[in-house]
Amino acid sequence: MISPRLVSAVTFLYLACAVLYFVFLAFRSDRLGKLATGTVWFTLLIQTAAILLRWVESYQMGIGHAPLSNMYESLVFFSWCIALLYLLWERKLKSRVIGAFALPFAFAFNAYASLAPGISARIDPLIPALQSNWLHAHVITCFLSYAAFALSCAVSVIYLVKLRKEGKGEMGGDVTGLFPALDSLDELIYRTIAVGFPLLTIGIVTGAAWANYAWGAYWSWDPKETWSLITWFVYAIFLHARVTRDWRGRRTAILSIVGFVAVIFTYFGVNYLLSGLHSYA
Repeated sequence: MISPRLVSAVTFLYLACAVLYFVFLAFRSDRLGKLATGTVWFTLLIQTAAILLRWVESYQMGIGHAPLSNMYESLVFFSWCIALLYLLWERKLKSRVIGAFALPFAFAFNAYASLAPGISARIDPLIPALQSNWLHAHVITCFLSYAAFALSCAVSVIYLVKLRKEGKGEMGGDVTGLFPALDSLDELIYRTIAVGFPLLTIGIVTGAAWANYAWGAYWSWDPKETWSLITWFVYAIFLHARVTRDWRGRRTAILSIVGFVAVIFTYFGVNYLLSGLHSYA
């Protein structure tokens, strides 16, 4: 298969993207910033080609399903979603600062798919429970929400670093001088979560519909379902505190990071530490 080799190449390209963004921050060069952005677009195109090629390969093998059904495919799609949402945010905000913190996420997930010994790149037939069109709606919305939360986590890290520097009276003497103002970062944390939360909600609802189709029950308190609900509540608390109590600043940044930790446990921890109906995902 050609697609796994392309995914491996994408891993090193995302690493190059992350390095370019850090170099951009260090030297504050607009030319380097444009090169970093162009490299991400180029990498995203190659990764898109790899995903589509894997889809074609599955049909050629007589299996014929979207490449969203196992850990390898979901990791690749997760990193693709992060890169895409980051580029859209960069275009909207006209700021490349977040790239130094967001692209390492895309690199890490793609690298895990390519290099982890326990992750198989084989194209396998779908198990009966997955043979439904609900697969596309559920997986796509969930991972787009996860990508938005990854960006929120990245911005939260930037916020806390800048807050600590300003608290010590160290302003503008290093790369933190390139970071947006604290108020702007705080607003961006809120906006990314405001995008991710409804997507996660749709993902949980479509997952419930899919569960009813596959197993005859909308909700069974499977570990993956339970932790998805816990993650949903963390971000619901964030939005509730923001809207009704005007929570801002350090505590919302920390809550954003806690939410992404819940996302990671929902995605990885449940698979490796707990058994259930979603053990294949």
